[in-house]
Amino acid sequence: MAYPGKGKWKWKCMRYLALIFIMTLLFSGFELSRIGNSKSGGRQQKFHYLALGPAAGQGLPNRIQCQGLNAIKKRPLPSLSGLTLVNRKISFVSVFAIYNQSLQTSVQRASTNVTVGNTTFDKIGRSMEILNVFANFIKVSMPKSNIFILTDATSNFPAVPSNAAVMHIPGNYSRNNLMLQRIKSYIDFLEARLSGNIWKQNQVEHFIFTDSDIAVVDDLSHIYEDYRDFHIALTFRNNKHQPLNSGVIFVRGTVEGVSKAKAFLEEVLEAYKSMFMKAARMLGDQLALNWIVKSQPLFDVKRFRAPKAFVAEVHRTRVLFLPCSIFNWTPPEGAGQFHGMPEDVKVIHFKGSRKRLMLESWNFFKSHPVDFSDMMCLILKSGRTKYDF
Repeated sequence: MAYPGKGKWKWKCMRYLALIFIMTLLFSGFELSRIGNSKSGGRQQKFHYLALGPAAGQGLPNRIQCQGLNAIKKRPLPSLSGLTLVNRKISFVSVFAIYNQSLQTSVQRASTNVTVGNTTFDKIGRSMEILNVFANFIKVSMPKSNIFILTDATSNFPAVPSNAAVMHIPGNYSRNNLMLQRIKSYIDFLEARLSGNIWKQNQVEHFIFTDSDIAVVDDLSHIYEDYRDFHIALTFRNNKHQPLNSGVIFVRGTVEGVSKAKAFLEEVLEAYKSMFMKAARMLGDQLALNWIVKSQPLFDVKRFRAPKAFVAEVHRTRVLFLPCSIFNWTPPEGAGQFHGMPEDVKVIHFKGSRKRLMLESWNFFKSHPVDFSDMMCLILKSGRTKYDF
């Protein structure tokens, strides 16, 4: 005997069974993910080796395109003849400190060592190697430029890059105070330039203040010719709460430029100390920069949405705003939207645990020294991975 709706009822049962099966699979996957995260403290696993995946940004316009670790479009290294205009010196300035020097022993625990290529570094060694790689990238991309390393009065580095000079500036360079001290050291450096009467007729020295975990992959001297009407330049991104990044700052080397840049940073320092000391170890300088800029009544924050350079007057200082996507690009870390690396990127910033990727990139470039293009494909294929430091 056939019952009315029997076929329909059977179909519903099959759908419910399929739904239960799918939910079971999803729950199992969630449990495995949860267990894995609990074993790693709820954080994504960090790799102690270079982990490669698909290169991001493939097929998108104005992005570097790769076939494996080979860039489709090559970018030749800058020629010596085209670097740094006559009578225009460019100097990089970076704050650098080595921690736990007094705690080092002759025997290092294996867990603190890092191996890149054929070289193994201990904790101090890897910090110094980051500084060396920072200087090496500049030596290739802007060989006529100088580097000033600002550090505390007691620091004694095992070795200093050949194109760098150490300047000892007193202060508190502890980890919890380093971002605050960095601004103070920048101000003291600019004050020394003003009081030193270094300007000669028809000779100007421009300054680029940077973190030491960056790779300069193109000549930056054209900034001072392309944009004649600025005292200080900052890099920005489309980020509502932290649009400004302090990792790269340009200062025009004229008397007026240095004076205005110093006064601007002094205002940032006061805002830092009065409002953002709880973020003294990280982000406080960016929050202070953001507050100083946005407190200007006529400043249009909507301009941060488009990656286009612009100049605005902020507290009697002409500030050039440059897009991070070109002048302070950072490989993403972990999950999230990632649209690749712009073809005309000039500065790559290896923040946080990306520092291994910085060392790996230079190690790769040494075996492919024709241009930076293939090295950029290496970064694209490994930039979403968390590394061991």
